[in-house]
Amino acid sequence: MSQSLFDTPTLFDAGEETAGIGAPEDTVTARLLVAYHGAAFHGFAINVGVPTVGGAIRDAAERFLGHEVHLAVAGRTDKGVHAWGNVVSFKANASRYEPTAFQAALNKMLSPHIVVRQASVARPGFNARFSARSRSYRYLIHNAALPSPFLVDRAWHIEKPLKLALLQMAGDPLLGEHDFTSFCRKPKPVEGKIPSLVRRITSLQWDQPEADLLRLTIVASGFCHQMVRSIVGLLAECGLGAKHPGDVLSILRARDRSAASQLAPPQGLTLWHVDYEGE
Repeated sequence: MSQSLFDTPTLFDAGEETAGIGAPEDTVTARLLVAYHGAAFHGFAINVGVPTVGGAIRDAAERFLGHEVHLAVAGRTDKGVHAWGNVVSFKANASRYEPTAFQAALNKMLSPHIVVRQASVARPGFNARFSARSRSYRYLIHNAALPSPFLVDRAWHIEKPLKLALLQMAGDPLLGEHDFTSFCRKPKPVEGKIPSLVRRITSLQWDQPEADLLRLTIVASGFCHQMVRSIVGLLAECGLGAKHPGDVLSILRARDRSAASQLAPPQGLTLWHVDYEGE
C-alpha cells in the first residue's frame, strides 16, 4: 500500500463504559493511544464469544497488571472499522503501571493488528470518552475500474468515476450544528427518552491523495451511530450524479433515516484523531 494513505504518522458516538475501578485503591489513570486494523475484529466493544479490540486490550492489560480493568474509549468503532488515533483510559494500580514497560508488553501481546502508539499517566479526572472535545474520522474510496487486493479491507471500491467537486459541494450543507437523525441509527432510549442526535460538524473536506483514491476527513463534536458511513453513502451518490448536491439539505431537514442513502461499507472508515481540552 502506498505510504500516502498514512501521510500523517498516523460513526459514531463512544458507547457506554463500565464505571467501576477494579484496581486497588492506590491507582492512576492510564491513557493509551491505540491504532488497529479492524478487519480481524467484531468492533471495539467487548462482546463475549467473538474477538473485539476492547476485549483484546482489556485481557492483555489485566494479564500485565494482575487486576481487573474497565476500559473507557473515545470511539467504540464498529466491526471492520479501523483506528489510527483512538484513545483508551482505565484505572491501574500505581505500583504496577509503568507506561514504557506497559506499552512494550502490550505491543508484544497485541501486534500486529493492535498497536499501542503511546502509554502515559493521564491528568486527574481524565476519561477517554467524556473528556474528548472532538473526534475526526477519515474515509477512503478506491475509485478505479478494477479493485485492488491491497485495498480490499482498507477502502470502498467504486468502479464508476466520482467527481471530487460534487463530493465537496454535497458535503458543505452538513457543516455546522444540525439534527443528524437522517444519518444515524436510531438510539436506544435512556431513562425513557431518545438521546439527542444534534451534532456539530466543524470540518468536512475531500482530497485526492493519489489518482485513484478519494479521501474524506470529517471533524465533529461527536458522531452518532453510523453517522459517517451514512454521510459517505449519500455523498458518493452525489459524486456519481445519482443525486444532486442540492438534495442534501432537504434530506438533512427530513430527520428521517429512510431519506438518506445506504451505509458505505465499514472497511473504508478510520478513527483518525481525538482532541482533548488543553491539548
